[in-house]
Amino acid sequence: MTNAPRKKRTRRSNGQGSVYQRSEDNLWVGAAYVLMPDGTRRRKVVTGKTEAVVTTKLRNLQARSDQGIPAEATNWTLEAFMHHWLEYVVKPSRKPKTHQGYEVVARVHIIPVLGRKKLHKLNGADVRMFMQRVSNTCLCCLHGYDERRGKKARCCSLGRCCHRTPSDRLVEQIHSVLRNALQAAVREELVQRNVAKLVQVRGATYEVNRGLNADQARKLRVAAEGDRLKALYTLALYLGLRRGELLGLRWDDVDLDNEYLEIRQALQRVDGELRAVTPKTRRSRRTVPLIARCVDDLREHRERQNRERKSAGATWKDTGYVFTTEIGTPIEPDNLRRSWYPLRTAAGLDGVRLHDLRHSCVTLLLGLQVPPHIVQAIVGHANLDVTMTIYAHTSLDDKREALRRLGEHLD
Repeated sequence: MTNAPRKKRTRRSNGQGSVYQRSEDNLWVGAAYVLMPDGTRRRKVVTGKTEAVVTTKLRNLQARSDQGIPAEATNWTLEAFMHHWLEYVVKPSRKPKTHQGYEVVARVHIIPVLGRKKLHKLNGADVRMFMQRVSNTCLCCLHGYDERRGKKARCCSLGRCCHRTPSDRLVEQIHSVLRNALQAAVREELVQRNVAKLVQVRGATYEVNRGLNADQARKLRVAAEGDRLKALYTLALYLGLRRGELLGLRWDDVDLDNEYLEIRQALQRVDGELRAVTPKTRRSRRTVPLIARCVDDLREHRERQNRERKSAGATWKDTGYVFTTEIGTPIEPDNLRRSWYPLRTAAGLDGVRLHDLRHSCVTLLLGLQVPPHIVQAIVGHANLDVTMTIYAHTSLDDKREALRRLGEHLD
């Protein structure tokens, strides 16, 4: 019986890993426990023709691990990094809806085109050509919208492209997701610069003056009389609450005796399930006073809800939400349109979105000369620029009055 040749080993200090020469092929092998993409530490093996080559590979691997760079990141494709970024950077730190939106943009738009590109080889020209391609791609062709019409197909699936290209807002979102992902790669020292920052895209323009004027707001109030969700529309109009904030409001967050409510959560549908999530921004978590009309409508709503509870009997679900279905379950955010659409038609406001009531609140308050920082605190904007730039507008009468006063001052 012959003894198998023994492996040649090099003695190393604790924590430096092991290096040895395999007898079957004479290759040198190094192994050490290093950081992996999921945050754990596992044994990683490298090979080379000489001990010096393996020692260098092992040293570099351990150095990157000590810096917090995962072992498999060196040769990552953009697709591999995007998955890592979404799972271990975005998901733990951002809201579920944000993670979901980023994932859709990455999966649908970025990965199919740039996914196979090596992360460290991606350059500004790649990003520029990608963004041009995004801007010129027909969404109907990309998603197969026309194919779903079957026999009613009328454009792309019949060879007559409708050229339904992305909006400036969608192009901006795609660029933003790619830029944010690459910035994370820079922070993790996987690349030296963010090449997406080298490429500019046309910024989206936001429509203003979409809110209701005072007369339209009064018509809405009249139309909402008798509606089971009248109190919801009152809070949307007078307090500028977001849809998710309205549907996530609980009776525990409302103090009708002291006339205030607290925004502590929002209701959203994410990944197929309804979730109560933290408010959109840090300033969105806020305490808002209630005026008499809001208090009255909420008291009326609570009485209506109590009647519905008795009527539902054993089928009632006690969820604690202020605005529920007729059996107490939370209202699906998208289902709210079933109530809103008939109401806006009755008020002669076709085309007005529920979110435009939030615009209305901001615009009407500013029109009453309420200081912008007070308006910001009421509606929970992240910063004052949002209050003044996106939501508010200056009417022609306001401008005329300002110029008239200037003229009188100089005469």
